[in-house]
Amino acid sequence: MTERERNWLMVAPAGVWLLVMLVLPLSVVLIFSFGERAPAGGWVPAFTFEQYANLPARLTAFQNTLTLAPLGTLAALIIAYPLAYQLAVRTDPRWKTILLVLVIVPFWTSILIRSYAWIYILGGQGLPALLEIFGIEGVRLIYTPFAVTVGIVYGYLPLMVFPIYVALDRLDKRLLEASSDLGAWPLTTFLRVTLPMSISGIATGCMLVFILLMGEFLIPALLGGGKVFFVGNALVDLFLQSRNWAFGSAVAVMLILVMLVTVTIYMRLIARLSATREDVSIM
Repeated sequence: MTERERNWLMVAPAGVWLLVMLVLPLSVVLIFSFGERAPAGGWVPAFTFEQYANLPARLTAFQNTLTLAPLGTLAALIIAYPLAYQLAVRTDPRWKTILLVLVIVPFWTSILIRSYAWIYILGGQGLPALLEIFGIEGVRLIYTPFAVTVGIVYGYLPLMVFPIYVALDRLDKRLLEASSDLGAWPLTTFLRVTLPMSISGIATGCMLVFILLMGEFLIPALLGGGKVFFVGNALVDLFLQSRNWAFGSAVAVMLILVMLVTVTIYMRLIARLSATREDVSIM
């Protein structure tokens, strides 16, 4: 057996898996998007662009998703980076494992239960009731974009922390010491050394969180209360309630296209920022 044949044999299982679990389902969704809704619901074969022409009917869902998904990703990054930095750079190695386990602990509980906990915390018996004690009345937190953002950050924070932690943990601490010995301020060291060297972790964390948020359903459904809904909520409505599979498929295809464009732009931006990291490594 030649080396080329061995290579094909090694990638064949992954290729078959991708074909069956990714390419074929996406092909079905694409075909459905050009069909029509059956009188009793479902799908009937056709070739029409009517479903794509009706996409503005779900414009609010796209607006909410394209607003709160990047906002939630940015908020998770702002919270996760200092935490990952503290764990990777400043924490005693004896405590790292324990603290990392504490970061994972929320994943041991269902996101459904955690979301219901936030419903109570942000609801009338939670923080608003506490604020009323201090004379601040009429504060509504639950079923708002703020509540959805809080749920997003809480739910996806570990996925942002770990890639950044891995990147910072690989950071050569001698670079930080050399920068300090040369008289650089801590902020300068962070901006010129630490931040560029952790770009890969930031890119990975943001990519993981953003892609998952674009298809998020449960958190907006529970903490948004039907007032703040994502494209994922629109898809559930179209496929399971309205039974308009053709229109739901068109919405899904558009979501995929939006994600492809967004991720492509993001990756090109990261590629440019990576040049800074290479410069630092050369120095």
